[in-house]
Amino acid sequence: MAHPTQLGFQDAASPVMEELLHFHDHALMIVFLISTLVLYIIIAMVSTTLTNKYILDSQEIEIVWTVLPAVILVLIALPSLRILYLMDEINDPHLTIKAMGHQWYWSYEYTDYEDLGFDSYMIPTQDLTPGQFRLLETNHRMVVPMESPIRILVSAEDVLHSWAVPSLGVKMDAVPGRLNQTAFTASRPGVFYGQCSEICGANHSFMPIVVEAVPLEHFENWSSLMLEDA
Repeated sequence: MAHPTQLGFQDAASPVMEELLHFHDHALMIVFLISTLVLYIIIAMVSTTLTNKYILDSQEIEIVWTVLPAVILVLIALPSLRILYLMDEINDPHLTIKAMGHQWYWSYEYTDYEDLGFDSYMIPTQDLTPGQFRLLETNHRMVVPMESPIRILVSAEDVLHSWAVPSLGVKMDAVPGRLNQTAFTASRPGVFYGQCSEICGANHSFMPIVVEAVPLEHFENWSSLMLEDA
């Protein structure tokens, strides 16, 4: 999860998020190179009184500053499109979970099970135990098996919400009357935090998302206990 004074992204917990981090570094390096070149040209133009007559009217320079930006845009666009297609790819998910946004909590339904669902409310600050995070902990976590493709169906019951978990590279709008879908694969066990990312009313800041990725055996034990309690 994020920590104070953090400048970069959270550590990736899914293959898609790793790809997004690599693309971010790739694009940022291109921006640094362009910024350095532009800064050098500005300093050179300001600091010298000499004029090169071949720069004032040169077909070669015009070709270069027309072709070079086009090449740079292609170098950015191709990996970007590749990641977009990877994010939309949902092949044979092992588990499907429906996340419904409400004012102001989330409800989860494990559609592969007959009767496995629950509401997830934020734990008030006064009820937190040592080690829990303020405004991020919930009374019920969304538990998923690690290293398994998970499909998330996202919708809302009242107003616009957005189901987002940065570490997993997932962000999907929850629209009333519409069912959106996204997918992720947790590459390691852990607890990953997110929040509603669409302004949805007075308590928008108080409907966190907690995803807990566990080994498959532990997930089966958890689901059995939840079904017994239901």
